[in-house]
Amino acid sequence: MTLPSRAEVVVVGAGLAGLSAATRLAAAGRDVHLVDAAGHVGGRLTTTRVDGFTVDRGFQVLNTGYPRVADLDLDALDMGWFWTGAVVQGDSGPHRVVDPRQHLGALLDTVRAPIGGLPRKAALAAFSARAGYLPVSRLLAAPERTAEEALRAAGVGEQALETFLRPFLSGVLLEDRLTTSSRYLDLVWRSLVRGRVGLPAAGMQSVGQQLADRLPAGHVHLGVRVTAVDGRSVRTATGTTTADAVVVATDPDTATGLLPGLGASAPRQVTTHLHVLPASPWPAPLIVLGRPGGHLVNTVVVSDAQPAYSPDRRALVASSTLQPTREADVRAEIARAHGVGPGDLDHLTSVTVTGAQPAATVPLQHRRPVDLGEGLFVCGDHRDTPSIQGAMASGARTARAVLRRLTASTAPVPGNEG
Repeated sequence: MTLPSRAEVVVVGAGLAGLSAATRLAAAGRDVHLVDAAGHVGGRLTTTRVDGFTVDRGFQVLNTGYPRVADLDLDALDMGWFWTGAVVQGDSGPHRVVDPRQHLGALLDTVRAPIGGLPRKAALAAFSARAGYLPVSRLLAAPERTAEEALRAAGVGEQALETFLRPFLSGVLLEDRLTTSSRYLDLVWRSLVRGRVGLPAAGMQSVGQQLADRLPAGHVHLGVRVTAVDGRSVRTATGTTTADAVVVATDPDTATGLLPGLGASAPRQVTTHLHVLPASPWPAPLIVLGRPGGHLVNTVVVSDAQPAYSPDRRALVASSTLQPTREADVRAEIARAHGVGPGDLDHLTSVTVTGAQPAATVPLQHRRPVDLGEGLFVCGDHRDTPSIQGAMASGARTARAVLRRLTASTAPVPGNEG
């Protein structure tokens, strides 16, 4: 469906940022239209079906520790949950490192895990408590350094850093040098301490679809590419729509093309290989970390957490590398991580996601401006933090800014109230 010739607000981009902005504006009674060049909503949260399996575009999860997840109906998403923690691979075999608050039975294995002695484990627990329970304002006001420098200063030790924290965080931050800002590390770790990580039954794209379903019928326009914007109009191949406000909520590259000088980018990338096993080799839904020096960042049986991802009880395995890899490059490494033979793995598909997320390096540029003036606005995780939380928070912030402008433009001029 083409855009109307006139709308109060046009939001360009139907990812989580654009959806968060549009749903808030619609809830406030504004005439808002959402447009996206793709044939579906959700932006980077894309889900397909391959041989009956539910396959997300890369290994992605929903973290309930993100404050903006409160905007979603988790019951309707029918979530399946991972355990909080990971499996580390040591010389003596795999060991679980698990949050004992949720799974007390795994405490002994965590104590025995090869991530340093009890003083080092206590230091990791203290770091977790600090990030999890100090006010966010204090975390953001702390002296800033790189994530690696912060972890070393916390006293977690070399063994924990290399066998647990670096591979675990590499899968979250999509960089293994840990040059990410310590302030963003604190926010990420806080969300892990305070929340749970899981998958919707219909795949990650259903998160965006749930938000889109809150918009009025006929106000979501897919398969429509926007070629130019300003604060008063949006131009597409089929014509121009005038508006009182325009929000650019696309990926950073597209946003920079529409808004020269914006300076947004998403340099992080990830390659994910999907395999099928006859059955899961694990008793609990935990991510398995790669070994130091290997290609693999992590690998996980996603159907252990969300059985709906498999059509027939076979195990769906997602394995990620930071650099583009061929399936043959990592097959043996994946098999070893799961304790199976390379021939047991049935390759389903592979995908490399470029522009997977912005960088959050020192100095952390938290909450960049969203109001560009003259009725033009921009949102996305490149304006906040590189995460689902950042995208949704940016969208909410932008909606508030748009409402302020619209309210101010319709306020009566003193002396002309009639």
